[in-house]
Amino acid sequence: MDVYLPVAGLSVNALMIVALGGVVGLLTGMIGVGGGFLTTPILIFYGIPPSVAVASAATQITGTSVSGLLAHRRRNGVDYRMGAVIIGGGLVGTLVGGVMFRLLQQWGQIDTVIAILYVVLLGGIGLLMAKEAATALDILKPKAGKAAPRRHNPLIAMLPMRWRFYRSGLYISPLAPLLLGFVGGMLTVLLGVGGGFILVPAMIYLLGMSAQVVVGTSLLQILFVTAATTMIHATTTKSVDIVLALLLLIGSVVGAQFGVRLAQKLKPELLRMFLAIIIIAVALRMALGLGWRPEEIYTVQLL
Repeated sequence: MDVYLPVAGLSVNALMIVALGGVVGLLTGMIGVGGGFLTTPILIFYGIPPSVAVASAATQITGTSVSGLLAHRRRNGVDYRMGAVIIGGGLVGTLVGGVMFRLLQQWGQIDTVIAILYVVLLGGIGLLMAKEAATALDILKPKAGKAAPRRHNPLIAMLPMRWRFYRSGLYISPLAPLLLGFVGGMLTVLLGVGGGFILVPAMIYLLGMSAQVVVGTSLLQILFVTAATTMIHATTTKSVDIVLALLLLIGSVVGAQFGVRLAQKLKPELLRMFLAIIIIAVALRMALGLGWRPEEIYTVQLL
C-alpha cells in the first residue's frame, strides 16, 4: 500500500514505514534512546531527502517518548529534578542547532554534514559501548589489578554548586547535566535524534546515575527537546512531513510498550551490547554511502 509524502515529494510503502516505527519504538522502550539514530539513516537509505528525514524523525520521536515515559513513570523510574536540568540545557541547544541547520541548508552542505556526524558519533559511541558491554558479559576480561570504576567522572566531581539528585543517588553540580542536555539538543536538531544514544551512556558512565532511572529520565528529556525541535523545523526549515511522521508514530507507540516489558526481563549488559551492534552497523552503512560512487551518477526515470 503506497502513500504519497507531500513534503518529501515521493511515494512510500506505508506498511514498511509503520514497521520501521515499531522497531524504533521497541528500542525506545528497552534502552531509553529516541531511536532517531536508526530512523533517520534508514529513511535516507529508503530515498527520503536527509533534511525531511531529520525533521520528520524528530516529530515521530516526540510521540514515541510519551508512550515509553508513561510506562517508566508507572514503575517510578524517572528522576524529575535531573530531567529538568537536562531539559533546560537541551532547549538552549535546540535553538543553537536550529540556527546551524538553517545555515548549512542555505550553503547546500546539510546532507554531507548529517552523514559525517552520524559516522563519527555513532562509530565512536558504538565501539565504546560494545567494549564495555563485552567486559561486563565476561567476553573481554578486565585487566588484572584494575581499580573499581568511580561513581562518576572525577572532572564532574570538581565542578561547583553541587545539588542533590535523590532519585539518581547523586550529589553533583548541575552544570554537568546542563551541558549534556545542550549537546543533546543540538544533535536532536541537526540529526533528528532524541539524543538518547549519547545521553544514556553519558548518564551512566559520566554522571554515575542509578540504572533504575536512566531510561525514564532520558525519555523525559527526549520528549521536551524533540517537541521543541519539531516546532523549530516546522517554522524555519519547513521540512516536517506530517504524513511520514504519522506513519512512523503508529508503529513506534505500540513498539515502545513491548520494549518496556522486554527491558524488565533482559540483562542490562545484553541490551547495551545489542544497541552497540546496531549503532556500529548504521555507522558503517553511512560511511559506505559517503565513499561509494554508483555506476550511474544521474538516472532518468520515465513515469
